[in-house]
Amino acid sequence: MRSTMAALIAVLAILVAAACATAPVTALPENVKWVDHPTFPGVRLAVLHGNPAQPGPFAVRLWFPANYQIPAHYHPNDENVTVLSGSAHLGHGDRLDKNKATKYGPGAFFRVPANMRHYAWTSEETLIQVHGVGPAGLTWVNPADKPGKL
Repeated sequence: MRSTMAALIAVLAILVAAACATAPVTALPENVKWVDHPTFPGVRLAVLHGNPAQPGPFAVRLWFPANYQIPAHYHPNDENVTVLSGSAHLGHGDRLDKNKATKYGPGAFFRVPANMRHYAWTSEETLIQVHGVGPAGLTWVNPADKPGKL
């Protein structure tokens, strides 16, 4: 009897987890909760779905002020970015080089594969949406470039 009850509870837990994983997620702009980004001073972050620090899919929005620079870095996961407003400049390499980058405006999408070294900056207030599969992370190519020293 106990093993039957334990099996039933296990099946119910699996069904509840599956239902939660397939439940729709909505994020109306007026209901999105913004917080200060823990790594980038002056940047705002809103988690729309999932948890970037945990295994599984996630979607976040990031608001950057004008002229914000993100030095060369890389991630352990693919980074999928859509520019919602403003403009983001993206380049590939070991150091930020404004002569070797592409400008992406509203509606543009770019994907940076895992472990590809890249850098970015904004030329105006910019809102992007990033989605991927966690756990996400960030490693600076040059640790001395860590924000706060920009």
